[in-house]
Amino acid sequence: MEPAGAYGAGKAGAVSFDPVAFLTHPRTVLRLLSWVFSMVVFSCIVNEGYINIGSERLLCVFNNNADACNYGVTVGVACFLGSIFFLILDIYFPTMSNVKDRRRAVLLDLIFSGLASFLWFVGFCFLANQWQLTSPDELPLAQGSDAARATIAFCFFSILTWAVLTLSALRRFLTGSNANLFTWQHLDQAPSNARATAYPIANGTTIVTTNPYQAPPFTETLDPQKLTQQRPMAPAF
Repeated sequence: MEPAGAYGAGKAGAVSFDPVAFLTHPRTVLRLLSWVFSMVVFSCIVNEGYINIGSERLLCVFNNNADACNYGVTVGVACFLGSIFFLILDIYFPTMSNVKDRRRAVLLDLIFSGLASFLWFVGFCFLANQWQLTSPDELPLAQGSDAARATIAFCFFSILTWAVLTLSALRRFLTGSNANLFTWQHLDQAPSNARATAYPIANGTTIVTTNPYQAPPFTETLDPQKLTQQRPMAPAF
């Protein structure tokens, strides 16, 4: 059985949403960068990645290889939509109190981030190779060359951002940490309006805590006389 507080589920909803803290959180910044990089990649290919040389047929600037342009657009759009999805999940995540749902969310983030990193790496190698094979004669007046270079550069930047997101998701999945999960929460800090609560223990002393999630110890002061009275007596023969 998993502990009740795994992945921060025991403290779900304890901290209100703070837009400023959420937007400045490192994970949110990485997701926004990944979103922008993906948009730049497929926008460059769609707008300037195709040229028309003496015919109505559009040719891809990457060595006239339509597969290269299609790959860049497909991965770019997929990661663009994925970044939006996980940004929404980051906002919704603190309200999820079910441990299994939180674990699935972390696992989904890990799988998607790892797959995105791999796809961007393949895309970077593929597009760079095709651009290297492109002859200057195929691009009169260097049409689309700036867009091609920008596409390759932002593919490389996307590898870095998604790789960091993958490592972050892997750490959370393996450790089940509830600190700064996905969003703006700093759950290790006690709320400002928390009151100190004293709990008695068996030896007569007390424990004072400000942690609102600290359950009182299951202890009870036992009277030795009651124990003697409740002890069963052996029958007399």
